[in-house]
Order: sequence, then structure tokens, then C-alpha cells
Amino acid sequence: MRAAVRSFGLPRRSSASSALLALTVATTLLLGGCASTPPQVSALESQWPARLPPRADLSSRTPFIAQDDYECGPAALAMLLRSAGRPATIEQLKPQVFLPGRKGSLQTEMLVATRRQGLPAYVLPPRLDALLTEVAAGHPVVVFQNLSLDIAPVWHYAVAVGYDRERRTILLHSGTTERQEVELAVFERTWARGEHWAMTTMPLDQLPASLDGAQAGAALAALERLNAPAARKGYASALTRWPGEPVLLMGAGNTAYAAKDRRAAVKAYARLTDVRPDIPDGWNNLAQVLMEQGMRYKASLAIERAVALGGPRLDQYKALQKKITGM
Repeated sequence: MRAAVRSFGLPRRSSASSALLALTVATTLLLGGCASTPPQVSALESQWPARLPPRADLSSRTPFIAQDDYECGPAALAMLLRSAGRPATIEQLKPQVFLPGRKGSLQTEMLVATRRQGLPAYVLPPRLDALLTEVAAGHPVVVFQNLSLDIAPVWHYAVAVGYDRERRTILLHSGTTERQEVELAVFERTWARGEHWAMTTMPLDQLPASLDGAQAGAALAALERLNAPAARKGYASALTRWPGEPVLLMGAGNTAYAAKDRRAAVKAYARLTDVRPDIPDGWNNLAQVLMEQGMRYKASLAIERAVALGGPRLDQYKALQKKITGM
């Protein structure tokens, strides 16, 4: 069986002995080959998406980092970050993502550590076609698996770096094995036990292939809380693909305002009120910047719209209105 694995990360529960784990995993993977085809692989085989090429291989341009015991999280994330141009190492990431008490890493820490590098952390839809779409677009993907049974889980992070439709396989940088070839059906079963969790990142001038504008905007908004200048670059890039996405326009306005670029902030907020005049925060933010630029009449018209729309922040809108009108 090509899918043998040597070392594991255990982000949720403690492990049994190494010998028992090796036997459990080997048995599980062998049984996987005899079971019925899992649903997502079956759907791909019945109708392969037209946008997906038949194969992709990013292994030669995705640095491989072998892990020590329980270090699959830092190792997988370091590979992903290096592919995005960040010189990350296991030693650098381990204090950020590794939880000694759990002998592994949790997804939240993986996402936050990515943002600390000034990059957005994109959580993918829980679908195999979405994962393969990112790989086909040139983006390696960190995947979360349970390599054993639910009753004795072996939690593990690996990096998807390729696939082959004809061979029905996926390529992983996993554990101590570079370019590990695993049957898609076996992979889906182990990935499903991890609730199909996957994430990727990329330079700020690139965009995810499997997400829509709102999903990309949510990832950039999370980055904004740690690194507003980096998020601003990401918003600008995303708006070239999704120019009318409200989440992106709000983020572009907020990060421009934080950078004291009032002109750019007005432009973003004004565009937001054009495409979504039903969002009161857009009118409120526009009014704030217009007031600061000395355009009180235009600011009064904008805040009037926010007050009329109301919502949970109505008191804040009214306070700004009073400040603008002096009443």
C-alpha cells in the first residue's frame, strides 16, 4: 500500500504506543481499499469538473520539511508558508502552534500563525473539488486527517501538493515522506474523519481559486485585526476580481482610514453605499470621513441615511449625526 505513514501529529487526543498506532493505521488503510468509494470521490468520478485539469503536481516547488514526533502542524504550516515566500521554520512556528499538553496543534493556532506572517489564512469549503481546485491553481493546501479509527484517532496535518485523475491519487508532503502518493478514496476517508478541514495561503497579490468574494473578504478581515497594512494590499487585490463585494469594500475603506488615506476611504465607502445602500455602517463610515474632510453637508446626508436604516448601532449613528449637525 502506497499510503504508509511514519509519524503523526496528535492535535486532539493522546496516542497509544507507536507500535499499536502503526498497526492500526496500516490495518485502516488496507481496509480502505476494499470499502465502497466514498461520496466525494464518487461524485468526481461521475462528473469531473470541466475547470479541473486531469493532473497537477506542485511537489517540486513546495519545500518539503520532515517532521519529528507530534510536529506535523508546525511542519505542514512551514511548508505552506515557504511556498508563499515566507522563510518559516518548525522552530519558529512550534511555540505559536504546538500545544504540549495535546502533543499537537489546533486549527485556530494554525490560522493565527499564518496571519502573524502577514498572510491571509483561507479555510476551504469542505469539498474535495475545492481542494483540488486550489492545487490546480498552484496553491498547496494543508489538510487535517485522522489516520486511524474514530475510537483511537491519530490526528495528522499534511500538505496536498498534487493529484492525478487517471491514477485516482493525491500527492502529499506528509510526515517524513516527500511526495507521498495516496489513493483518493483512502485520502477522503481519513480527511472526512477530520471534518474535511483544509486551509491555504498565498502572496497578497494572489487570490484563492475555490472561494467567493465574501469568503475571501472574511479571511482578509481576520488578517486585518493583526496586520491592517497587509490586509489593505489583500483587499486591493481581491477587488480586482470582486469589485462590488461589500465585505471587501468595507475592509478597503477601513484599512485606508487606518492608514490616514481619507481620499481612498471615501472612495471605498462611497462605492459600498452604491452597491449596497441597505448597509447602514457604510453610510456611517462615509459620513465620518466626509466630516473629517470638512464636507459637513454631504456628511449630514450620509448619516441621515444610516439613521434611517437603523440597526444595532443606531445610537452610534445618532451620536455622529449630532456631532455633524451640531444639534
